[in-house]
Amino acid sequence: MQIRDFRTADAARLGEIFHLAVQATPDAEYSAAQRNVWSAAPITAERYLARVMAGAHRIFVAVDAQDDPQGFIELQPDGHIDCFYRAPSYRASGLGQQLYDHLEVQARSAGMSRLYVEASDAAQRFFLRQGFAALRLRRFDRLGVEIHHMLMEKHLR
Repeated sequence: MQIRDFRTADAARLGEIFHLAVQATPDAEYSAAQRNVWSAAPITAERYLARVMAGAHRIFVAVDAQDDPQGFIELQPDGHIDCFYRAPSYRASGLGQQLYDHLEVQARSAGMSRLYVEASDAAQRFFLRQGFAALRLRRFDRLGVEIHHMLMEKHLR
C-alpha cells in the first residue's frame, strides 16, 4: 500500500469508502439508525470536493497497486483530524496505522504541536493506542437520532 496526496479524481471513491466504512460499523457500537444519519448514502464527488475545498484540508490517500484508493485521512491546519476511514475489506490490515503514521509525520514536519479528533467508539481504541487522551464524550442530535463521539487530543511536543 502506498500513501499519496489527494487528487480530485479520488473524490467519488473517498465518498464511497466513507459510506461503506460507516455502514460496516458493528451494531454494538452504533445502531442502524445512527449509521444511517451518519451516512445514508455515499457522498457524491461534487459534495466531497465542495467540503474539502472550502477548508485547507491535507488529505492523505492509501492506494493499492492499481492506484485505487482504499483509505484516507484528513488533516486541517489546526491539527484537527477530520475524517479517517478505510474500505471495510482492509479492516485489521494495518492500513489505518499506516495512514495515521503518515499523518503524524506530516503534522510534526509542519510544526504542529497538537492533534485532535472526534472519535467514534471504534476509533477511540485506535487513538488511545496512538497516545491520544480522551477529553469528553459529546452527544448530539442529528435528524432526531442521538449520536456521539469522543473528543480526543495528542500533544506532539
